[in-house]
Amino acid sequence: MAGGGVIGVGGGDSRKPYPGNLTPYVTITCIVAAMGGLIFGYDIGISGGVTTMTPFLQKFFRKVWEKKEADKSTNQYCQYDSQTLTMFTSSLYLAALLSSLVASTVTRRLGRKLSMLFGGLLFFAGALINGFAKAVWMLIVGRMLLGFGVGFANQSVPLYLSEMAPYKYRGALNIGFQLSITVGILIANVLNYFFAKIKGGWGWRLSLGGAMVPALIITVGSLVLPDTPNSMIERGQTEEARAKLKKIRGVDDVDEEFKDLVAASDASKLVDHPWTNLLQRKYRPHLTMAILIPFFQQLTGINVIMFYAPVLFNTIGFGDDASLMSAVITGIVNVGATLVSIYGVDKWGRRFLFLEGGVQMLICQAVVAACIGAKFGVSGNPGDLPKWYAIAVVLFICIYVAGFAWSWGPLGWLVPSEIFPLEIRSAAQSVNVSVNMIFTFAVAQVFLSMLCHLKFGLFLFFAFFVVVMSIFVYYFLPETKGIPIEEMNQVWRSHWYWSRFVEEADYSNGGMEMSKGNHGPKNV
Repeated sequence: MAGGGVIGVGGGDSRKPYPGNLTPYVTITCIVAAMGGLIFGYDIGISGGVTTMTPFLQKFFRKVWEKKEADKSTNQYCQYDSQTLTMFTSSLYLAALLSSLVASTVTRRLGRKLSMLFGGLLFFAGALINGFAKAVWMLIVGRMLLGFGVGFANQSVPLYLSEMAPYKYRGALNIGFQLSITVGILIANVLNYFFAKIKGGWGWRLSLGGAMVPALIITVGSLVLPDTPNSMIERGQTEEARAKLKKIRGVDDVDEEFKDLVAASDASKLVDHPWTNLLQRKYRPHLTMAILIPFFQQLTGINVIMFYAPVLFNTIGFGDDASLMSAVITGIVNVGATLVSIYGVDKWGRRFLFLEGGVQMLICQAVVAACIGAKFGVSGNPGDLPKWYAIAVVLFICIYVAGFAWSWGPLGWLVPSEIFPLEIRSAAQSVNVSVNMIFTFAVAQVFLSMLCHLKFGLFLFFAFFVVVMSIFVYYFLPETKGIPIEEMNQVWRSHWYWSRFVEEADYSNGGMEMSKGNHGPKNV
């Protein structure tokens, strides 16, 4: 739910803003909740770095290590091509996909914060097993538990943030989730850099076991966080929800917003099967966005850069140490650019950031492909790399990361979490997380093989998708800046294409199908 919004009750013209402020209570609550992104970010950063640590490869993936040692002078594109190694990285995303489907029901029936708690506990268990791993099967089991944790957190945190935030600040507060993902990646890169230097070769245990820290943060955070008024009303706690709404908004006059929340909740209770409901014609725009936005987010190629930044930099000729350092640099850029997005998303709008980021990524991918192609050619043997060349590649990769980090990165989570009406919100968010995880898994699983076969053309492969997604946003994604969640249906009704799907439905409150007066609030 968004606060401080503009609602025309019953579709009338008397649109008046909900009263409400950005209270310190809400700010702190959203910061704590956004920490749920740390576990996802830490994992993305840590797994790529650990897989370049020689002691780790010697212990668990000896064939990869032997191949890497033997291939010093030959094809650099193919030295890490191992399905077992990529399975270690990408098994997490299969588990996250499965758990996000379960998390939908937990989030709807038991509330957002309980879903966060499950996420933290499962992630903690996975980190513990990975830190003490003795064999590959322990690594994979640990990764699966981490994945279950990520699925729960990615399902509940964006919804929680969108429902707690006043509408004028919803974009900025929701992007706190993406900011904590980027901070998690950066912390992981810095730790990898130092842990790789530990004598005795056990630094990888600290890297993997260190995931217990972000897991504890979200676990403890979920215990102290309040539930959202939407979630409380959904579970029949109407009066407590009214009191909570007053506290969140910092004003006593919350009657109008509260009435709309109860009406939305009552409408959602008429929906017995939100999953089948999603397939109705009037939810076509919502379902399209829930599938295509995460699909496109993964095909920007960003996870390739972030997962495998150390591997990638190692492949383009930096030493182990230098490649981890380069990954730290891209991590810092990632955090900085996400802060730009927090500043601009509610000022410049979602569409502007999507389109600007797309152009920036496209140019950088073309340049990086040209740079790598010129030096490595098709043979993958670069000879000696001059320092200016290495700096140029890192520079353009950084500009690319910045373009992603203020566009598709945060908005890929923000936009889906703010466009779904309450009766399909949990189910649609599950579709969003599931699609994200399916393609994260697919990209992680095939990337090293694609690098081996497509070589520098891999960057052109992703550049093609950046063109496609930018065209899609230009024509099909309406602007959602400054529109309360429960009133979001107006953007579809006024859209040149989507209006044909939604205007037939009798909507009186931002996506909730209600005939006037037939089902008034049951619990007031």
